[in-house]
Amino acid sequence: MNWITDVFGLSKPVIAMCHLRALPGDPGYDSDGGVESVLEAAGRDLTALQNGGVDAVMFSNEASLPYLLKTEPITAITMARIIGELSAQITVPFGVNVLWDPTASIDLAVATGARFVREIFSGVYASDYGLWNTDGGQIARHRRAVDGQGVRLLYNIVPESAVYLAGRDAASVARSTVFNMRPDALCVSGLTAGSATSMETLGEVKDAVPDTPVLANTGVTAARVAQQLAIADGVVVGTAFKRDGYIWNEVDEARVAELTGNARAAREALV
Repeated sequence: MNWITDVFGLSKPVIAMCHLRALPGDPGYDSDGGVESVLEAAGRDLTALQNGGVDAVMFSNEASLPYLLKTEPITAITMARIIGELSAQITVPFGVNVLWDPTASIDLAVATGARFVREIFSGVYASDYGLWNTDGGQIARHRRAVDGQGVRLLYNIVPESAVYLAGRDAASVARSTVFNMRPDALCVSGLTAGSATSMETLGEVKDAVPDTPVLANTGVTAARVAQQLAIADGVVVGTAFKRDGYIWNEVDEARVAELTGNARAAREALV
């Protein structure tokens, strides 16, 4: 698990989501505000997250609902522009997630210098987006083809808004995913963004693959972060950092500082 400390500079990092507003081509895109309004909002959120003490950020097209399993080129292209314009302001390690397109996510990471990608890389699911299939072998070869070997792959093995078609338990999925796919980390999620990750499932997955980093991927809050970090090797936080804890609001720096402070105390207690 040395890569965690190599990338983030510490163990059990708090990875903050920098949710982008709807992008060109998305149903909710603000044509009047244009890409400039998306960029400005992202810049404000990035500043609040970094000032609040997060250990890393991950840029995602969270407002691109309903998501595509293969995105239009304009999505990753616009994200690349936004990250490029913000690059001088980014002071922590960063990753990307083009929902829900593994190939576009890896391409974006390589183009922008992102250190990690979170995606659905393996498995077959029944989801709100229809039958959700993957091709982990092809993705691994694509990463090699675009010289992205240094991009760490965070595998979401309990995807939001979906269920594994074979009905396998999370521990079995974790063990076979680690053996077959060689992920850099596994992410365990709740039903939707902001929904609490099951502590039982988190523990089962970590017990099943003790040598692979496991992240709590949704529903992390200031009140729960110490409990989650007692098991997980890091947390991904989005909704809890927003004003009033509402996913589509702007980032509230005070909420960020509270959660990251609790995380620091939890890490110190575990040493």
